[in-house]
Amino acid sequence: MAKIEFTAFPRTGGEGRGASRRLRRGGKAPGILYGGSAEPTNIELDHNALMHALKNEAFHASILTMKLDGGAHPVLLRDVQMHPYRPQVLHVDFQRVDANKKIHMKVPLHFINGSESPAVKADGAVISHVLNELDVSCLPKDLPEFIEVDLSGLETAHALKASGIKLPPGVVALTHGRDPVVATAVIPKAIVETEEETAAAAEAAAAAAAAVPGAVPAPGAEGAKPADDKAGDKKEEKAGKDKDKDDKKKK
Repeated sequence: MAKIEFTAFPRTGGEGRGASRRLRRGGKAPGILYGGSAEPTNIELDHNALMHALKNEAFHASILTMKLDGGAHPVLLRDVQMHPYRPQVLHVDFQRVDANKKIHMKVPLHFINGSESPAVKADGAVISHVLNELDVSCLPKDLPEFIEVDLSGLETAHALKASGIKLPPGVVALTHGRDPVVATAVIPKAIVETEEETAAAAEAAAAAAAAVPGAVPAPGAEGAKPADDKAGDKKEEKAGKDKDKDDKKKK
């Protein structure tokens, strides 16, 4: 796991909304560092550097190293409050980490081998990712940046649940007594509708043909006579007509 470091500074200039607004106007982002045996500490960070760091997925789900007051502190990013419509961080929360205590964290899921699954290769199904992150518990040293989810065995109309994910050593999924669905495979509605329409059209055509008086069933259809039987019928009909002619001549 790559080590991610960033710098924070003790917050100066007081507390409250007015002080936070002044910080933001000066290109800073207000925050807090809490947890562990130490008292909560109000901090400030360079806003542009923080925005750049937040674009990195690992920054949200890794043990980070905060450089503060000449020391290095292992921390977790716990919360980010963003402006409703501007790309601006209003406040950020970090939690101190104890190497000997388990932590609870939401870890991103990375899906692989979906295109190799029977659902996609054989049936043309579409895979839907129901969950994009998983709540886990582990020691800080065991926290993964992400968890790979192998979809190579997923079949149509089946679902992959949390219990089917292979977790890294030391990591336990927190499902609170449930087994949530992580991914599903379904055939697109358009394909199903096309197949149903084709079947319905064939049935309608067959029904229409059967409803026409005197209609001759197509060869091979139910009620149709074999070709040889038709030829025999014609011969018998011709022989009958010839006999009638001969009888008339004799009279």
